[in-house]
Amino acid sequence: MSVLHYDWLGHHAARVPDKTVWVDLHSNREFTYAEANDRSLRLAAHLQKNCGVEKGDRVGVLAMNSTDMLEIQAACAKIGAIFLPLNWRLTVAELDFIIQDAAPRVLIHDTQFASECAELKEKAGVPILLETSGSGGDTAYEAAIKSSDPTPVHAAVTHDDVWTIMYTSGTTGLPKGAMNTYGMAFYNAVNLGVPTYFTPNAKTLTILPLFHTGGLNCYSSVALYFGGTILVMRTFDPGECLRIIDDVDIGLTHFFGVPANYLFMSQHPDFATTDFSRLACSGVGGAPTPVPLLETYKAKGLALQQGYGMTETSPTVTVQDAEMAFSRPGSAGKLAMNAEARIVDEEGVDVPTGETGELWVKGPNITPGYWNRPEANAETITDGWLHTGDACRVDEEGHFYVVDRWKDMYISGGENVYPAEIESTLFKMPEIADLAIIGVPDDRWDEVGCAVVVIAPGKSLTADDVILFCQDKLARYKIPKYVIFKDELPRNATGKVLKRVLKDEIGDLRKSA
Repeated sequence: MSVLHYDWLGHHAARVPDKTVWVDLHSNREFTYAEANDRSLRLAAHLQKNCGVEKGDRVGVLAMNSTDMLEIQAACAKIGAIFLPLNWRLTVAELDFIIQDAAPRVLIHDTQFASECAELKEKAGVPILLETSGSGGDTAYEAAIKSSDPTPVHAAVTHDDVWTIMYTSGTTGLPKGAMNTYGMAFYNAVNLGVPTYFTPNAKTLTILPLFHTGGLNCYSSVALYFGGTILVMRTFDPGECLRIIDDVDIGLTHFFGVPANYLFMSQHPDFATTDFSRLACSGVGGAPTPVPLLETYKAKGLALQQGYGMTETSPTVTVQDAEMAFSRPGSAGKLAMNAEARIVDEEGVDVPTGETGELWVKGPNITPGYWNRPEANAETITDGWLHTGDACRVDEEGHFYVVDRWKDMYISGGENVYPAEIESTLFKMPEIADLAIIGVPDDRWDEVGCAVVVIAPGKSLTADDVILFCQDKLARYKIPKYVIFKDELPRNATGKVLKRVLKDEIGDLRKSA
């Protein structure tokens, strides 16, 4: 008989068949490793025998979070197909570009996206649509699994084969499909699993979208690699997250979110009474986390372990352990075990320790490139070094500090200004519930700061209050010139503030000054 490699689900199904691997919180479905493996085998056989999917073919998925997503990715691994999760927040026009680019053989979709997928099938020529509800029941997806034998022809894959393609948000241009290999998934599990204390007893809650690396790989895929259990939440609910964390019978050990998730949880009425003591690790990433927010959780005895990564890096590049989280608030931790990093200037020359530059990364955890985009590969990869686009510095002890997005930085009177630093300062104001700093045009200084503020419920605040608060805490060139109040900030599916949208909404403030 042949021995299969890189089939994590199949491996654990053979060893711990009766252990729970996936729990779908929306539909209350639970699957043991044996049950999940059987369903994935049957789905793989259907894709192969009834849909003509071969090794390297793409299987698109347009669906809300559910265990179906993890099941589909596992099925792809068995036959060497490429898992293509799609952002359900995109318009048909945006999805059409991705579908045309990736050319999936099959598009599996939630019932609620049936009309959009029918339009995409016509526009982009997707050969086959397969409908699911994400909740079981009487659907074509469930019928396909039920009617198929668990006997696909397994494909031989290596660490260099592509398992998943995830398209970037496209905030700086057309979306690009970052190819993620089996090797990247393996090294991410190793790089992330050790400092975040993963074991086969781990039980993690997935709240971020599974079409994003934060949802898929922090910590869903890591828990699968270690043989743990994954609870999948359809959409983020701060109160429900707190309830699950507090439930001793559930026994959650791992949680990951972006700063916005932790912010909204801290503002929920149940936050004060939630017991976080059973969490072995609570990770945070996706954007620099304001130190006041870290301190809020520290007061509850919880270390928010920051890390740094991106879709193209699987995603872990740097990560904190719990001790670092308490002793180095604001850092992104130290370099992961299987990763390399440089901090360079605009000419690609290494800067001295302690100075800010652009972070470049390299290693087996880094994407081999973008799908069908040789020009993008040439622009962003130099001799194997991926240009992250993030401004960063590293201290003498090897702790990395991600200052901000390189492109979010603005220059005021010749001085580099990093919005994250100002945001961290202003978040100390209890009147502020949410906030973003952006650079806007200015006749005298080229650019100046604009604070876009959401006032906390029951509080009041003026623009003068905000500026006065900064006076003795920030250099003059860092103090925002403008303060604008909004009811909420535009965010993407993972909670990141869409600063380009804010800039478009606000326009040129010189005209109204």
